[in-house]
Amino acid sequence: MSKGPISQFIQHHYRHFNAAALVDAAKGYEAHLQAGGKMMVTLAGAMSTAELGVSFAEMIRQGKVDIISCTGANLEEDLMNLVAHSHYKRIPGYRDLTPQDEWNLLEGGLNRVTDTCIPEEEAFRRLQKHIVELWKGADARGERYFPHEFMFQMIKSGVLEQYYEIDPKDSWMIAAAEKNIPIVVGGWEDSTMGNIFASYVIKGEVKATTMKSGIEYMVTLSDWYRKNSGGKGVGFFQLGGGIAGDFPICVVPMMYQDLEWHDVPFWGYFCQVSDSTTSYGSYSGAVPNEKITWGKLGIDTPKFVVESDATIVAPLIFAYVLGW
Repeated sequence: MSKGPISQFIQHHYRHFNAAALVDAAKGYEAHLQAGGKMMVTLAGAMSTAELGVSFAEMIRQGKVDIISCTGANLEEDLMNLVAHSHYKRIPGYRDLTPQDEWNLLEGGLNRVTDTCIPEEEAFRRLQKHIVELWKGADARGERYFPHEFMFQMIKSGVLEQYYEIDPKDSWMIAAAEKNIPIVVGGWEDSTMGNIFASYVIKGEVKATTMKSGIEYMVTLSDWYRKNSGGKGVGFFQLGGGIAGDFPICVVPMMYQDLEWHDVPFWGYFCQVSDSTTSYGSYSGAVPNEKITWGKLGIDTPKFVVESDATIVAPLIFAYVLGW
């Protein structure tokens, strides 16, 4: 496939250090797919609020992503941006805010994520109104679903279309719902929608068991991995650290060591994009070779590390894989 101007630019200018690692990782991603491999992409941090969907949604549509792992925040924040974009407030000088400034934002219904404030009423409450109906309906019928499945149901029902404030092609959740792509959300409880769900459990309006659990996500992931890890295997493209990456990567040693399924292949490609370091035992900043000792990666697994800002790196790598 001939490459477009963005790909040509990074190949010509990105020659050393993290820049070169970015190009190597992009070429490795492309080579893995061309050899018939599949790819998991993991989203940590606030990648959805950073509007990664502008490039990530197209990756999903073009079949460059086979499964996603993300935090509960990334799951919901893509939809929040979709329905409330014009109400977001950007604060470029966020480093200069005083505690009083921050309090004023709170009182104005604005929750800050670095330089971007999410509007509580237009974002959180718009989603809450519709998803609570799905939670209660499933609860009444004795049905159980994963967090992302409830969100897929909400997207496909069309109830959010009245609020759309961005081009829906820039929403990665819409792209994922349209393809019904598998999603894994470890620790979903640590999210706004998770907190809201807990409040309804406390009020006795839904049962906690109506929401499928993290353990069930791991069981489902193990089944998916067994069915999709033949041939070139499944690659692991990790943006940021934390549970979005730590949770799903463990599926391999869990099956090999705990279930003693010794025919389970290691991850077939690995790339981490993070500015975390290994100081104080940070797993998120650990170099890929450490993962060999945990039974996650093999000696010959292609391994890449880009020590940089994922909001800068990911769109460039995606652009290369897409041929832009």
